[in-house]
Amino acid sequence: MGRYTGPKGRINRRIGAIVFENAGAVKALENRDTPPGQHTRRRKLSVYGTALVEKQKIKFYYGLRQKVLRKYFDKARRLKGNTGEQLLILCERRLDNVVRRAGYCKTRPQARQGIAHGHFLVNGNKMDRASYLVKAGDVITVKNRPNLVNLYKELKEEVTSERTGWIDFDGASLEARVQTIPSYEDVSLPVDVGQVVALMSR
Repeated sequence: MGRYTGPKGRINRRIGAIVFENAGAVKALENRDTPPGQHTRRRKLSVYGTALVEKQKIKFYYGLRQKVLRKYFDKARRLKGNTGEQLLILCERRLDNVVRRAGYCKTRPQARQGIAHGHFLVNGNKMDRASYLVKAGDVITVKNRPNLVNLYKELKEEVTSERTGWIDFDGASLEARVQTIPSYEDVSLPVDVGQVVALMSR
């Protein structure tokens, strides 16, 4: 099964958190914070059910398939430090997340689409892989085509979320520079990653 492409508001309501940031999905949760469906009372979840919801938060928020999340988890286990923190840092370093966090786009799916269509350059080279893990010193720019430049200048004016300190974004030139690798404190997703690690370690 591929990435989720169904109604995003339903996922926000089912999980009880804003994992999809488009206006409709956010409004759906604000209007009705109960799960979708006929029986809307939120049931008490088991330990496994709670851990599964936490894992789904990461998958939907970053747009990951199970196979990709497992790959990041296996890589995080080989890194020094807390496995859960390293897992989220790897997710934060994805190019689609960096494009979103810099302020080029309003949502991660929007950023992923732009990357897939070749709208962005990394260190002057075309990059069409949303899964590319940025490094400190990487410079991200928009391809020098008038229609793309105008598109992203318009989009950046609509981005209202707070930008992050580890990315320096110049809105005039549409250039984003990765100042440093993000830390766990830079992760904006409210998730109990310890439960995810326990679930995926089984």
